Amino acid sequence: MNVDTLHRARSIARHPGAFLLQSLKAFRANQGMLLAGAVAYYALLSIVPLLILIVIVLSHVVDPHLLLDTLARLLRWLVPGQADALVHELANFLAHRAAIGWVLLVTMFFFSSLAFTVLENAMSVIFVHRVAIRRRHFMLSALLPYCYILCLGVGLLIVTFVSTGLQAVGAQGVELFGHHVSLQGFSRTLLYLLGLAGEIFVLTSIYLVMPVGRPVLRHALFGGVTAALLWEITRHVLVWYFATLSQVSVVYGSLTTAIVILFSLEWLATLLLFGAQVISQYECSDIDAGSPPRHGLATD
Repeated sequence: MNVDTLHRARSIARHPGAFLLQSLKAFRANQGMLLAGAVAYYALLSIVPLLILIVIVLSHVVDPHLLLDTLARLLRWLVPGQADALVHELANFLAHRAAIGWVLLVTMFFFSSLAFTVLENAMSVIFVHRVAIRRRHFMLSALLPYCYILCLGVGLLIVTFVSTGLQAVGAQGVELFGHHVSLQGFSRTLLYLLGLAGEIFVLTSIYLVMPVGRPVLRHALFGGVTAALLWEITRHVLVWYFATLSQVSVVYGSLTTAIVILFSLEWLATLLLFGAQVISQYECSDIDAGSPPRHGLATD
């Protein structure tokens, strides 16, 4: 850690409120909510084709039922309250996968990458100080979403094997001093912690890969942990809200699932981009000097 970085960290530690206020102002100046809405919209378009492609490929390696069960648990983190509806659609598509033609396959490849492309563009707005120095080659930007999809598929495969093993151990239990001890509670807790660790890993990887320029691991990890913890709080609030207070099904009827998923994705995108804004503000702000926040997109 160099002297400038150490000085900046100490300044933020002495004035955390000022740093947070600058981050919020920069996020607003960069039209963060508008960017989050764009990311959420394209994520809604991408999520089903992306999951279909991953499930079709992995179903040749793993039992489809185990794969869908694991995917249902993971989707409860991403779209709380609507995971079962998505998994049901995936199961129907998987049952008729023989009818998939090349045109549909190419179309799904295209739509599955849209969310990553828009997210990369949103990161470019927030990390404009990096873009001004170095731009990413267009071929790398074109291939980046598909590399990320490949990594997500490998991650899902690993999670499926690990979660299946933990569930098997929890179902069997152990014999301790002549008494049978159930490990189901331990297995559920460990699955939750592994899921949280996986969430932090994915968010950290986004902060490392998506923004242009040389990544800094500790900055990305800090952003990933912060965004993951905020999302954990938010998703529990969303589950409670949609289960008790929301009248969205009365207003939107058959469109309820899409609206709820879009709403959840927008909250997640907002937290994700605000975490990126905090990292960006840390890289280019000077609290002691009282300098205004630097930003790249202002419409007012």
